[in-house]
Amino acid sequence: SSQNLSEEFAKAARQLKKEAPRIQFGKIDVTHQQDLRKEFNIREFPTVKFFVDGSREDPIDCKGVRQASAFITWVKRRTGPSTVLINSTDQAEAIIYADDLAVIGFFKELHNDSMEVFCETARDVPEMPFGMTASEDICANYGIQKNTVVVFKKGKPVHNEVLEDGKQNKLDLTRLIKTFTLDLVTEYNLETSVKIFDVPVENHILLFTPTNSETFNAIYDNYKSAAAEFRGKIMFVLVDTNETRNGRVFEYFRIREVDVPAVRILNLTSDAKYKMPADEVTVENLIEFCQSYLNGRAKLHLSSEEIPEDWDKMPVKVLVGKNFNRIVF
Repeated sequence: SSQNLSEEFAKAARQLKKEAPRIQFGKIDVTHQQDLRKEFNIREFPTVKFFVDGSREDPIDCKGVRQASAFITWVKRRTGPSTVLINSTDQAEAIIYADDLAVIGFFKELHNDSMEVFCETARDVPEMPFGMTASEDICANYGIQKNTVVVFKKGKPVHNEVLEDGKQNKLDLTRLIKTFTLDLVTEYNLETSVKIFDVPVENHILLFTPTNSETFNAIYDNYKSAAAEFRGKIMFVLVDTNETRNGRVFEYFRIREVDVPAVRILNLTSDAKYKMPADEVTVENLIEFCQSYLNGRAKLHLSSEEIPEDWDKMPVKVLVGKNFNRIVF
C-alpha cells in the first residue's frame, strides 16, 4: 500500500542520512501540486523518482522497490559501484552464502559490453547481492569458460547465462534475474499478486485448475517443465479455481468450471488474451503454445459471452462477440 511504502521510504531516508548525507529526500503530495504532477507525468501512486546533479530533466524511476533495505541498496548502486569486485574464492563464497539469492558475473576481462550490461542490471535489481570477477582461478574453480552470469540460490547454482558482447540487453537480463525472486510457477493469491507484477515480464501464462483434482499433480509437473524453458520470457502463474477469492480473475478471463483445466496467455501491455488451442495440458502443447505466442503466430482470444436466448425478441438486438460479426456484417 501507499502508506506502507511511505514508511519504508522514511526508514531508508533516516538510514541514508547517516551513510550518505549528500542525498536529499523529499515527499510531495501531488493533489496540491498539480503542476509538478503534470511536469513529471505522475500516473500511479506512490511514485519514486531520483534526480541527479540538480537536474529536473530525466529523473530515474525507482520501480517495484518496496523494502527499505532494497531501496537503500538501489540508491547506493546509483551513486557508487553497482557490484562488488571479487578477488578470491573465499570472497565469492561469502557473497554466495550470505543471502538466499546471489548473482555473480564471471568475465574474461573487466572492460567489455557484457560487463557494462551486467553492472547496469545490478542497479535495477537491488533485492540481491551482485559480484563480478575476472580472475582465472575463480572462473576455473566454478568451471566457467566464457563470460557468464550465474544465479545462486541458497549457495547452489540454479542458472547459467552466457553473455555475448552486443547480444544481451539490460532489460532481458533484469527480467531473467528478477524471476528468481519468485518460484518457477507462482500460485496467484493476494500476497503473490503484488510480487508477480513487480517482475518486469509482460507476458503471463495462467493455468486455471482446481488444485485438489486427481489429475492436478501430473498437470502441474508438465506446467513446471514448460516454465523452465521460458524463464524470463513468460511468467508462469497457477490459479486455483477452488479458491473463491480468485473469482475476479475467472471473470476477467471468462473461465467457467466446465472449461478447466484452461490455459491462457495475457500480455500486460496490450491486455491481449490468447487461449491454448489444445485441450490437453502436456509439455508439448504448452511449449508449442508459448513458442507460437512469442513468434507472433498465436490467435487472439476474444472472449465473448454466450448469446442470450432472447437476443432477437426486441426491436433492439442484443449483440455479443459471438453473434456480432454474423448480425452486423
